[in-house]
This record gives sequence, C-alpha cells and structure tokens, in this order.
Amino acid sequence: MPKNDTKSKKSRNVAIGAGVAVAALLLGVASYTATKPEDSGNHTVREEAAGASPEAGSQEGVYPELEKLARRDARDPLARGRADAPVVMVEYADFKCGFCGKFARDTEPGLVQKYVDDGTLRIEWRNFPIFGKDSERAARGAWAAGRQGRFWQFHEAAYAEGSKEKGFGDDRLKELAKEAGVKDVDRFVADAGSDAAGDAVRKDQEEAYGLGAASTPSFLVNGRPISGAQPDQVFHQAIETAERAAKSKRSGKGAGQGGGQGQGAGQGEGGSE
Repeated sequence: MPKNDTKSKKSRNVAIGAGVAVAALLLGVASYTATKPEDSGNHTVREEAAGASPEAGSQEGVYPELEKLARRDARDPLARGRADAPVVMVEYADFKCGFCGKFARDTEPGLVQKYVDDGTLRIEWRNFPIFGKDSERAARGAWAAGRQGRFWQFHEAAYAEGSKEKGFGDDRLKELAKEAGVKDVDRFVADAGSDAAGDAVRKDQEEAYGLGAASTPSFLVNGRPISGAQPDQVFHQAIETAERAAKSKRSGKGAGQGGGQGQGAGQGEGGSE
C-alpha cells in the first residue's frame, strides 16, 4: 500500500476514534439518575432523564463519522420510516428503562406524525439491555416480534404505562406478544430463545458500548449525540437542523455533478448520463 494511502487510512481512524470519544462524553452525561441498574460486565450503566446535549440548532456537536452507524436497511423490522430519509435517528434503549418509556409514550408518537410520516425521518431501534435478565428477555422478545412484523406493536405494549412493573418473564412476554398481534406465539417463543436473537441483541448492545453510551435512552440524529429523554423541542430542532444540512449537502453534490455532465456533453456523444 502506498505511504500516502496508509497515512490517509490512519487519519480516518484517528478522526473516527476522536468522534466516538467525544460522543462517549456527551452520551455519558446525565442530569440525574432515576434508578441504579445492575452492572453489565465492566460497564457502568444508568437510566437517564434529560441530560446535557449539544445545542440542537447548530451543526456544532455533529460527527459525520457517526452517521455511518445508521444501517438504512429497508428490510429492518426494528426501524420505521423510509430507508432513504434525509434524517436517521438511532435510538439505544431498554424496555426496563422508565425514561425510555416516557420518550416512547410522550415524544416519539409526535415525531412519527410530524417527521416520519412525511418522509423526513427514519427511526432505527437498537436493543440496549442494561438492567439485567429482564431487560435481556424483553430485548429478545422485541426482536422475535419483529420477525413476524410486529416489533413496533410489541414496543408500544412493552412501554405502556405500568407495563415494566409487571416484569418480562416468559409468560408476560407471551402476553405482550398476543397484545402486539403476533400470530404465531409458539414461533415467537422459539425465536426469542434462539442463538440468532442473542446475536442480534448483542450486536446492538456492543455497538452502544463501543459508541460510549452509558445510559438509556441515548440517541444519534445524523451523527449528533443526544443523551436522555430530552424535551420534544430538542428533538424537533435536531431533526430540522439535520434535514437542512442534508438538503444543502445534496444540493452541493447536484451542482458538482451538473458541472461534470456539462463538460462531458461538450466532448461528444455519451459524455454523461
């Protein structure tokens, strides 16, 4: 490999590492701790209310390298909204987290109505179980419900007021699956207990830990870390700022491509397409 390429690759790795390190600091800040969860391995984790986040109305605090964590898989049952939406919000959350439930009940429906339905926003869920075995079971159950196209219905049922207090034992998960409209409950149980479920949950969890998330809920909006169940306006500003930046970026690319096409056309037939 040429020396310049090696230096370029190292520079990219340093930049990504720096972005993740800063995001770790931002996502790790909390205004207060609601409950003390169990430790997960060597990670200290917590449930978080509205914490300190970057000013949502500017591009400060946006890390383009973190945008790459958006998967944009049109077949992902744990996502809602167009795969090519200009804004992707990645949510790392736990079904045992009270503030995650508050966000799911009080803020998320408004975001769906205002931004997802018009094609502006895509929401990608990441299972981030940090409160022990109950959290792990709920995450597996959510993934299994997704296998039958009922993840978001399961999500709503699991986050209903008073739901987490009932726990997420095996019988309770089956109740939630039925409430969510899962047709084949036996398949749901088998899927939830499968190695594939464990691998999927672990992948999401390790992504969150790798990012530096130490509390739930944590979010990335086009590379902007947002920590905690922030007021609605924080999300609105972050989404609208990200949308403007995405449109500006697309306009710039379009202008550049248009210039190239003009030159190609001047050279002869088949210059551009």
